[in-house]
Amino acid sequence: MFNTTRFFGTRFWRYAAGSAIVWLLSFTFFSGLADAHVTVKPSQSAPGAWETYSLKVPVEKDINTVKVALKIPEGLAFKQYRPLPEWIVELTTAEDGTVTAVTWTSEGDGIGPGEFQQFEFVAQNPSDDAELAWDAFQYYSDGSVVEWTGAEGDDRPHSLTVVSAAESAGQNDPTAAGHDHSSANTAATADRTEATGPDAATEASAPASSSGSSSAATTAIVLGACALLVALLALGLALRGRRKAA
Repeated sequence: MFNTTRFFGTRFWRYAAGSAIVWLLSFTFFSGLADAHVTVKPSQSAPGAWETYSLKVPVEKDINTVKVALKIPEGLAFKQYRPLPEWIVELTTAEDGTVTAVTWTSEGDGIGPGEFQQFEFVAQNPSDDAELAWDAFQYYSDGSVVEWTGAEGDDRPHSLTVVSAAESAGQNDPTAAGHDHSSANTAATADRTEATGPDAATEASAPASSSGSSSAATTAIVLGACALLVALLALGLALRGRRKAA
């Protein structure tokens, strides 16, 4: 009869199985982190368009997200937002009334682990080609804050939207839908906080950011490759030891 205890008790299978498990767990874990970015879509739009933007906020920790702040890129004219149950919206404005930041604060439990929430708003793009950088701040229930303000390649990159007539060729007329000039200021039901510049979103608090030199996606690939090399090395050592024992 086949002895499974003896089979899995050999040095070969201990090395091989253990290393394979480490590689799989490492790759799965860090790949999951790479997908947990705060993003703003669409990533491409047309100059002058009244665009409906969607801010997607996933939870990468085992605690709830209770507040999200988004800085409005310079040159973009914020118009309206879509209300959500149990979320309070606060608009931060400059002296001239321009909206410079939007903050969503939960009146309930917020966004739980394994969940995500989407916050939608309408804004008019700059009339010329531009690249919009969306700096976002994710507040957790324990008081910690994750700053999504880094450049591409950082651990916490901000989302980007390219405003270009060439990139948007073939899309529908950008001014034909998605807005109503008569209701452009319906967001006035939110509390407005006067500010002196585009940095107003972060003046109320100075959260500590998580920074690094490589992106989470690169980290996942590198760690996955290292774990695979360890598994192959362990397999080679096991085979070598088996030949010596023979």
